[in-house]
Amino acid sequence: MTAAVLGVMGGSGVYDLPGLEDVREERIESPWGAPSDALRIGRIGATKVVFLARHGRGHRFSPSGINYRANIDVLKRAGVTDLVSLSACGSFKAELHPGLFVLVDQFVDRTHGRAGSFFGDGCVAHVSLAHPVGPTLQARIAAAAQAEDIAVHRDGTYVCMEGPQFSTYAESTTYKAFGYDVIGMTNMPEAKLAREAEITYATIAMVTDFDCWHPTHDAVDVAAVVAVARANADKAARLVARLARDFPAEREPCPVGTEHALDGAIMTAPAQRDPALLAKLDAVAGRVLHR
Repeated sequence: MTAAVLGVMGGSGVYDLPGLEDVREERIESPWGAPSDALRIGRIGATKVVFLARHGRGHRFSPSGINYRANIDVLKRAGVTDLVSLSACGSFKAELHPGLFVLVDQFVDRTHGRAGSFFGDGCVAHVSLAHPVGPTLQARIAAAAQAEDIAVHRDGTYVCMEGPQFSTYAESTTYKAFGYDVIGMTNMPEAKLAREAEITYATIAMVTDFDCWHPTHDAVDVAAVVAVARANADKAARLVARLARDFPAEREPCPVGTEHALDGAIMTAPAQRDPALLAKLDAVAGRVLHR
């Protein structure tokens, strides 16, 4: 069996992980370029935990400037099997108020210009993304939240916009009319790449604002978002700590087959595969390429 390694991707306001013990920093090289920051590797209880600040410490990278492929690649090289994304977001529903955590189970990708796959010309692959969130991992997060008396809302759709600007009023009211729940700028293509890397993925969408559809909240500003994000960070640290303490020692089978996502996914005939691309895929797809 594969040992479980819990990865934590810290979003806006979450640049470290309090409670991580025996910490060492490690800079892992990736053939996809430089990741956002060094990995912080340690343990919480008996569980190995790998933390990465998505925007880099000091928030150096914009949502469009993050090297998502390098981030997922180095987490895979560090042995991460399950990845929890901590992400600030806006809300389209009055009941999903600032300070609430939403455990989304679906995504709509409205980004453009970001590298969205490890695969491409020379090695074409198509993975299933019908269910992008691991149900068992999401259930474990919900149980940890209940144990820590942290309010969460189960399920919902996260629409990922390009940014870095916040929504126009027309965009906000359109997404609300579509029935989407929250909006952010970073979970795509992150969730797609995690699936290609066969890493089970789940998001804790931390609501910071109501987006501009709300009649008393028609101008989202950074100061207000940051204030709520900082308050959310303390709750997020408690939630992750509880999740880690109760995490299994061995990787659990994912009901949506994340750990076998690449089985049958590669379309390119072996003789036609690009050696240079195959070399870059050593961590992400080595399980199926080296059979």
